[in-house]
Amino acid sequence: MQSLAISHYTMVNALGRGVSATLKALQNSNSGLRRCDFLDAELNTWIGRVEGLEDEPVISRLKDYECRNNRLAMFGLRSDDFESTITTAIQRYGRHRIAVIIGTSTSGILATELAYRERNPEGKLPPHFRYQTTQENYSVTDFVRSYLKLQGPAFTISTACSSSAKVFATASRLIGSGMCDAAVVGGVDSLCMTTLYGFSSLEIVSTSPCRPASIDRNGISIGEAAGFALLEKPENRSRLPILLGYGESSDGYHMSTPHPEGAGARLAMQRALQCSGIPASRIDYVNLHGTATRANDSAEDRAVTEIFGRETPCSSTKGWTGHTLGAAGITEAAICCLTLREGFLPATLNTTTVDPDFGMNILLENRSQPVRTVLSNSFGFGGNNASIILGYATE
Repeated sequence: MQSLAISHYTMVNALGRGVSATLKALQNSNSGLRRCDFLDAELNTWIGRVEGLEDEPVISRLKDYECRNNRLAMFGLRSDDFESTITTAIQRYGRHRIAVIIGTSTSGILATELAYRERNPEGKLPPHFRYQTTQENYSVTDFVRSYLKLQGPAFTISTACSSSAKVFATASRLIGSGMCDAAVVGGVDSLCMTTLYGFSSLEIVSTSPCRPASIDRNGISIGEAAGFALLEKPENRSRLPILLGYGESSDGYHMSTPHPEGAGARLAMQRALQCSGIPASRIDYVNLHGTATRANDSAEDRAVTEIFGRETPCSSTKGWTGHTLGAAGITEAAICCLTLREGFLPATLNTTTVDPDFGMNILLENRSQPVRTVLSNSFGFGGNNASIILGYATE
């Protein structure tokens, strides 16, 4: 594979805008979850909502893309000097040689939900509604590409909750093939009624802040987030985190339930290790998919324990941000970059007693230690699984 340096990254989620806000919350064990206050949703649950999205429309030159999801993308692009980083990359490579690969699950479906509320007596949607630049899955990729004024290859990946982990694998293949020299990868997923009521109908939404791996876990807390990273060949970039390997699988066990033995999850992790050439014993930390549902956490425990045993530190960070669905992969990849930079392992927030049937070494308190190599899991509906390995280049 083509290993890639993560030369810059940014994220926006319920903890705030930018990398520093997330790091501060992690270090202080401050969750971004709140009781559901999204529009008029009448659900007894907790969510990870990003402040200010209701107040800042997209820039005027891209007004046709106006929707919550693209506003969220704009928040991410404006954080951590990411725009200026891409401007510098354009000078280095040219607009045509930088790809844009974005993951999302529902894109701007909220715009369609709101448009349906405005139908006239004949059922016609309002004239201001634009499906192509709001709900359509390519909308957010096209928005990011247009916002950054890039002209290279562009893709949207929509494989549910693994979407923005798979962007790393796609970028590696594109750059390795010579189709581009660098890639903006990321994920954006915003709150909408479809996910809130949809997951509620599956009876996997928690009535309290989610508790991954807990003995009394009872479901997810849905969040929203945007995150982006610039990937380049790692020449003379020894101090930057590197994409060392990736693994993908599609077990197709069930539309919304993971394989009970974690077959697809295990295969994705094994492939990531094989791709990187790194033995499991050298992984310092595993960022779990860890949604806090009964089925997901149990299946992941079986897979992780089989590969890494009972010693490797593991945790889920969804107790801080909520499950950000199609943006989970990039959000947790960015958090993994922070663990590498800071020598800091985040605890599994809200969890006090780990399921006694679990074999994983679940962190219940933050830990400081040297970290050189981490693995992050993202597993989606339909058995779409992805694992990525990040770390520092061997000196």
